[in-house]
Amino acid sequence: MERIIEEIREDLSRRIAVAADRLADRTLTEDPAYAALLGRAELRERIHHTLRQAVEGLIRSSRGLPVELADARATGALRAEQGLPLASLLRTYRRGGQLLWQTLTEAVASYDRAALPRLLPVATALWDVLDQMADAVSESYRRTEAARTDRDRERRAALLDALLDGAGGDGPAASEAAAQLGLPARGRFAVVVVAAADGPSHPAQRPGATGAPRVLWRVRAGGESGLVELGHHPLESVRDLLAPLGVRAGVSPVVEAPAELARAHRLAALALRTAPASGGPRTALLDEGLPAALVAAQAELAGRLRKVVLGPVLALPAEDRRLLLTTLGTWLACRGSTTSAAQRLYCHRNTVSNRLRRLEQLTGRSLADPRHVVELTLAHAAVVQHAAAEPATAGPPGAPTPAGTARRSPRPRV
Repeated sequence: MERIIEEIREDLSRRIAVAADRLADRTLTEDPAYAALLGRAELRERIHHTLRQAVEGLIRSSRGLPVELADARATGALRAEQGLPLASLLRTYRRGGQLLWQTLTEAVASYDRAALPRLLPVATALWDVLDQMADAVSESYRRTEAARTDRDRERRAALLDALLDGAGGDGPAASEAAAQLGLPARGRFAVVVVAAADGPSHPAQRPGATGAPRVLWRVRAGGESGLVELGHHPLESVRDLLAPLGVRAGVSPVVEAPAELARAHRLAALALRTAPASGGPRTALLDEGLPAALVAAQAELAGRLRKVVLGPVLALPAEDRRLLLTTLGTWLACRGSTTSAAQRLYCHRNTVSNRLRRLEQLTGRSLADPRHVVELTLAHAAVVQHAAAEPATAGPPGAPTPAGTARRSPRPRV
């Protein structure tokens, strides 16, 4: 068969050129991905070259030599870099193989019809060559695509870091980083910071419901951060987005420009420090808890608040301390309603009143004085945050629950 191919080489070359024209036209007509990437002349030349490579591979295989696959590997890498779908590339290879067999059959029949039966063993050899070429293309494509994906991921992470950490600077630099991430120069943005212990292993696990705000996630050792493009969605929608995950998270206020995202990131991290570790919503919006955020931002003053305002309470035995602090937190959460606090605490209204009266005596603060209520509110927030931040060393047992609410019991306390 090698002798026949050599004898019909000139006619076969002409037929392969025609086949390349036909396949190029069909490919550009039926495959938009190719049409968007290559012109007819370039595509036709590549197909022509590949068909000739397959014939040379068939001849080498008949001589017991390995098929040359360097060109196939180069093609796979090139198309991966260009973003052509692998399915499109392999479809063209498959069609090229079919055309090549048809062309070879026609050329042999034109030369010597009696030689056609001798082509049958060649079919297996030809498809083996084509399979080797397709495998080389696929392997090179996937390897290049994986490397490109890694580069894109690293580049995207660097851009997010530049915006969230402020390395992108103000103005044009931040806007350019945002543009490369597909974000508008002006809009409505927020930042989410998720506690390190609560974050899922990969941002792809984050919810992405249709119509929800777009979130660009960045995972780092210290936790996970999300840049939220709110669009027309209210800021509260971020809480709904995170609710199914049960994570502790802090959310910044809305900002309007990429250059403000670094500040928003800092404020989101501050909001996270006010998020309860258990009980109630675990996503804290900064603007809904500014007093607690103020305490979180001033660690030294927070320590003074605990000592000066609630020192006598913190010095009590564990159970007494827990009862008074939990009652105070629940009363504050109920907006000063003793009745509502009693319902949450599963005890009588008079029990709540007696505990609050004792707290007033110990602290020297009156719950009827707005100024004293502010001090007690901030001091209680300082105690809760201290207990949440240092659970193992926050003091003797009996500190209040992080949310400042009661530990529920199956029976009422009196």
